[in-house]
Amino acid sequence: MNDERSRQLFEEAKKYLPGGVDSPVRAYRAVGGDPLFIQKGKGAHIYDVDGNEFIDYVGSWGPLIAGHAYPQVVRALKQAAGLGTSFGAPTELETELARLVIAAMPQVEKVRFVNSGTEAVMSALRLARAFTKRDRIVKFEGGYHGHADGLLVRAGSGLTTLGIPESPGVPAAYAQNTLTCPYNDMASVKRMFKTYAEGIAAVLVEPVAANMGVVPPQPGFLEGLRQVTQESGALLIFDEVITGFRIAYGGAHEVFAIDADLTTMGKVIGGGLPVGAYGGRREIMDMVAPDGPVYQAGTLSGNPLAMTAGIETIKLLGRPGAYARLEKRAASLAGGLKAAAAEAGVPLTLNRQGSAMTPFFTSRPVVDYESAKTSDTTRFGKFFRGMLERGVYLPPSQFEAWFVSLAHTEGDIKHTVEAAKEVFAGLS
Repeated sequence: MNDERSRQLFEEAKKYLPGGVDSPVRAYRAVGGDPLFIQKGKGAHIYDVDGNEFIDYVGSWGPLIAGHAYPQVVRALKQAAGLGTSFGAPTELETELARLVIAAMPQVEKVRFVNSGTEAVMSALRLARAFTKRDRIVKFEGGYHGHADGLLVRAGSGLTTLGIPESPGVPAAYAQNTLTCPYNDMASVKRMFKTYAEGIAAVLVEPVAANMGVVPPQPGFLEGLRQVTQESGALLIFDEVITGFRIAYGGAHEVFAIDADLTTMGKVIGGGLPVGAYGGRREIMDMVAPDGPVYQAGTLSGNPLAMTAGIETIKLLGRPGAYARLEKRAASLAGGLKAAAAEAGVPLTLNRQGSAMTPFFTSRPVVDYESAKTSDTTRFGKFFRGMLERGVYLPPSQFEAWFVSLAHTEGDIKHTVEAAKEVFAGLS
């Protein structure tokens, strides 16, 4: 595979950008080699600056559920851009997208649009603290909720460990109110509440973990979180930045029938443009300025381009059969990968929820961060490079999700599985 132009561009980028990238995982350090520079995308395929073509399972890390450059979205964006890209004033588009989100997610009675998932979670936590008049937040080991200071906490081994800043530049005081528990371990959550119940404002959880790789909740886990928060007066916050409109039209609420008090969203609701949102019960959301005292604002929040892309994408997903098609393609890919690994004798545990999945290079069931870390990352790096050579573009990390889009065809899935068979054979 020729990547000369990508190498040249990367060397140039490193002169001006930290590590040559604007998001660390793009640097490929977890898998070796240098990143490819992408020139264009169409459907389920992307093309780099050296003319190489790949079947894409990154999908801009999740939002491109319709595929790259989906014609309906592109046409609507061109029309919207021609009318103006941002006004710093209300537009009808904001109300239209809000109406679509609320109709799909009945637990969300009001919603506020922001510009990123990080901003959405940061704002939801501020709101939860104001509503409960408490300070502490419970999150889960391996759960990533954006790069806000108070959430960059190293997961401790103790079940009631206070937060320790994981990144230099984060004052200890910012993280000391963040408590961590193992994901899928309800007993540890109950012990945490027994110790700190009066001070816990909220439990923040990805209903399906997707930042340690895809890890679905064990039976009773989300139900347990709902019960313990209700009993203690804390709020339950579902971080659906990845799962919202991805695992189902109604997100985790539709799949698990649990009402969170607040829900954060992003990715799909912007159709590939920068967007985030948080919403929930009316009585909580009415505390947000200007109706209430909890301040949050953003110049580009609800901008016409992001709203337009989100509206067109969600309308597409609302068509009959959209999620059945996603399920069929994702199930076919997952089944093919598992069969190929078994045939080659390569230990593989594949977790999937809807059209998001992660193959872990381990023989152990992956139910939390500790079991995810048993994966053989060196073997994954070899697998990644082998698949890239065969025209399949995967997330450059063992601990990220693969995403199937409506644009992936049966031919794409077949090619991917056949490529995996060849690569697995060389790993056994």
